[in-house]
Amino acid sequence: MGIIDMKEATRLTREGRLREAMAILRGKPAANVASQGRHDAGPAGAQHKIPPQVKSILDRLGKMGHPSAPPPVAPGASFIDRSFTNEAGTRAYKLYIPSGYDGSAVPLVLMLHGCTQSPDDFATGTGMNTVAEEQTFLVAYPAQSQQANAQKCWNWFDAKDQKRGMGELSLLAGIASQVIAEHSVDTGQVYAAGLSAGAAAAVNLGQAYPDLFAAVGVHSGLACGAARDMPSAFAAMKQGAAPQPRAGARRVVPTIVFHGDQDGTVNPVNADHVAAQARQGAALATTSTRGTSDGGLDFTWTVHATTEGKPVLEQWVLHGAGHAWSGGSAAGSYTEPRGPDASREMMRFFAHHTGR
Repeated sequence: MGIIDMKEATRLTREGRLREAMAILRGKPAANVASQGRHDAGPAGAQHKIPPQVKSILDRLGKMGHPSAPPPVAPGASFIDRSFTNEAGTRAYKLYIPSGYDGSAVPLVLMLHGCTQSPDDFATGTGMNTVAEEQTFLVAYPAQSQQANAQKCWNWFDAKDQKRGMGELSLLAGIASQVIAEHSVDTGQVYAAGLSAGAAAAVNLGQAYPDLFAAVGVHSGLACGAARDMPSAFAAMKQGAAPQPRAGARRVVPTIVFHGDQDGTVNPVNADHVAAQARQGAALATTSTRGTSDGGLDFTWTVHATTEGKPVLEQWVLHGAGHAWSGGSAAGSYTEPRGPDASREMMRFFAHHTGR
C-alpha cells in the first residue's frame, strides 16, 4: 500500500469523489484509484455529491495529530520496543515498565491510540505512564501500521477485525498475552482502553475476549458492531449506530466511557450506545452527579452499580469538550487538558474489577 496523500484525498473529497478519497485513505495508490474513479463518474462525467459532515471528518483527519517526542521515563523505569506476530501479521508496541516493578504480579493496561497517533504521542498525551509509575502497573501501547490503515486507525469497522481469533483483535489480544507470558502480570487485572478508533477497538476486544480483559475504558469511541465497512463507519461516526445484542449468556464487561458533548468527529450519541451495550441485561442502580474539573470543564458523571455498590458502568459527559482525551497533556495530540483526568479515573474504575 502507498503512503497516504492527504492533499489528494482532500481534493477528491471536495470534488465529491468519495469512493476515490476513501480508497486513498485506505492506502491504495492514487494513480490506480484515479483511473478506477474515472469509470465511476455519473452521466457526462457528473461527480457524486458527498455530505458536508463527511467532508469535515476527512479534513479533520488530515489536520489532527502531530509528531511527539518520547514521553519522559522515570529513573529506574523503562519504555521498550517490542513486537508481536501471528498469522494475521505483525504489530509493534511499546511497553512501559515502572521503576517499582519488582517481579510481583501487577496489572496490565493495553492502550490503543487514535488515528494519526503513535505510542509515544498517546503516552505523552494521556499521561498514563505517570499513573503507572505512581501505582505500579505495566502499560502496553500497540502501534497501528500505515500499511494496515493509511491514517493509522485501528480497523474497528472491518468485519474481519471484530472477531475473536481473527485480524487485528487477535494481534491486540496476542500482545497482551505476550506481555503476560514475559512478565509477572495479575491475569485478573488486564484492561484495555483507547481513544476514538482505539476506543472502538477496545470495545471490540472486551466483547471478543471477556476472558482476558477484566474491564475496558472507552474515550470518544463507538459500540461493537456499529459498522461493518468504511461507509457504515462514516455513518456511525456522523449519526451513531444502535448497539448489537451480545450472543448467548456472556458476562457484562465493566466499562467506563468518556465523551465530549461537542465532539464533531464521533457523534456523542455513540457514548450512549456504548453504555447501552455494556449494561445490556444487567439490573443496575443509577446515580448522576454534576461537577466541574479543576481545569474548569463541566461534566456529568453517571454511575451504574450493583446492589452492593460496585460500579459496573460509568459514563462521563464532558460539557463543551471536543474529540480529545480528557485531562491529557497539551504536549500530545487530541487532548483536553481542562477536563477531569480520564487516565486516573479509568484506573480507579479498573481497580474495582480484579477478576473475570
